[in-house]
Amino acid sequence: MSNLRIFVSAALIGVVPLISGCVPALLASGAALSVISAHDRRSTGVQADDEVAEWKGSNRLSASLAESAHANFTAYNRILLITGEVRDEAGLRAIGEMAAGIEGVKKVHNELVVAPISSFSSRSNDAFVTSKFKARLLESNQLSANHIKPVTENGTLFLLGIVNEREAKVAVAIARTTDGVRKVVNLFELIPEADTRRLDNAVLGANRPPTN
Repeated sequence: MSNLRIFVSAALIGVVPLISGCVPALLASGAALSVISAHDRRSTGVQADDEVAEWKGSNRLSASLAESAHANFTAYNRILLITGEVRDEAGLRAIGEMAAGIEGVKKVHNELVVAPISSFSSRSNDAFVTSKFKARLLESNQLSANHIKPVTENGTLFLLGIVNEREAKVAVAIARTTDGVRKVVNLFELIPEADTRRLDNAVLGANRPPTN
């Protein structure tokens, strides 16, 4: 059941206590959250918290920054990555400080750059590069794509996830040889291989059907 995915709107029923009062606002606003994976090294509660952190990042931008900057927020295991372009250093700092104040975020990687706002074609190409990396990761059959969250911004591929050293090396090697990738930024959380086995076994055990 490694590919089982359920919409976070359904999963929130079980994780409402884990999200500090944000669910009513999210549901009321009709926010389109991502999906929660049943085969993930994060708990479902942390996955939901990450979705909320991304939503808060986007929605807490001031009106002026929202108009003059292009900022993307990607959270994994309560680590928040900010990518995109801003008009000046003041805007870069302001967005970073706002992100650092989001509840539950334990670390922020502010990778914004002072540059003209990227074009639609550039963003479309970045999405294509990310999809190519994901496809090659699946084809390699050396680790589960569920353990890695890739983000491409202007040809730079950022890698988040909870992996062991072997898995990190495989993912970085695939990223570096993916067409369209100009640079790879490794933001993985490295844990011992014994810990990745323990986490994976716990997830698989929880998803196995009961025996009679």
